[in-house]
Amino acid sequence: MADEVKHFHVTYNNIHNLIRKCTPKIGAEFNPDLLVAIGGGGFFPARVMRTFLRGATENKTLQIQAIGLSLYEPVDGATEEQIGQEVIRTQWLGADAGKMLVGKRVLIVDEVDDTRKTLSYALSELKKDVEVEISSRPESEREALRAATKFGIFVVHNKRKPKLAELPKNTPYYAGEEVDDVWLDYPWESTNIEEHDRLAELDQSSK
Repeated sequence: MADEVKHFHVTYNNIHNLIRKCTPKIGAEFNPDLLVAIGGGGFFPARVMRTFLRGATENKTLQIQAIGLSLYEPVDGATEEQIGQEVIRTQWLGADAGKMLVGKRVLIVDEVDDTRKTLSYALSELKKDVEVEISSRPESEREALRAATKFGIFVVHNKRKPKLAELPKNTPYYAGEEVDDVWLDYPWESTNIEEHDRLAELDQSSK
């Protein structure tokens, strides 16, 4: 009989506090100009992080942009073979994405680093947008623009497991918490938040 998948319930307060603890380090080391949230799990963490970063840095106009990527969830037009194997783009920054990103310190935000496929895809595609924009600029400006454009990554949870994709070396990477390879149940996925919080308290006590 196959082993039952272990679930671990996470509360809004837990996520909030993990982000609060990480923010001073992110602000001091990376100090992002822009947050790019990967939907839907990155939306809530990005919004919380912006509040803390605005308090910890001089960047009071810090904005959030969103992209939609799906690896495990079914989306219109996707085949069963694609689900879990191929990252599917459902929403992007628009035709002028490169203009928004070039010369900025961009922090990509998601809830969990599981296989790393989604994060790798997001980073690679955003860099392509930057290159398209840089190629349209005078050649004398291109090297400086590349040097000024930085990408970093923040996830609330990083699963301690072999990854199926890699990130470029020296990519700033921040995780609120390292966890075992368990099924993480996030509060925005629950229809009964009181029961979810009760289960989360049990999970915390058994850690």
